[in-house]
Amino acid sequence: MAAAQQDDDDEIVSINVTPLVDITLVLLIIFMVTASFIVRETIEVDLPKAASTTETVQGLINVVMDKDAKIYFDGTEVDEAGLKSLIDDKKKTESDPRAIITADQSLNYGRVMHLIDVVKGQGIAKFALNIQKEAAPAPSPGGSP
Repeated sequence: MAAAQQDDDDEIVSINVTPLVDITLVLLIIFMVTASFIVRETIEVDLPKAASTTETVQGLINVVMDKDAKIYFDGTEVDEAGLKSLIDDKKKTESDPRAIITADQSLNYGRVMHLIDVVKGQGIAKFALNIQKEAAPAPSPGGSP
């Protein structure tokens, strides 16, 4: 036979990488499957802009009103009665709930105020309005006058 036999005294000159490739592929598949659960659906909202903003902590209650005046509670579409009951449920689990209200800038001011009234009417005293920071204006080429 032409096959070479290896003695115990010989050095190992090759590394079997098959187990490494198997483990890597399994980890890749696990990552791909779980990544789809992590991504949340987003709601397209055109936020109003402001020159100065402060960083806010992620709110416990996220209320969004899109350009069609549809209301979303933590990414799920609800009606006004459903929003009230969900806020009540959240108040039972949280001692001092806060809300972040996001509304499309094309909405009527009265609709946004009504949404704020609904949230405040359910006992949420602390809330913030979500805005998009406006880009800083470029300095004038002539310098300061």
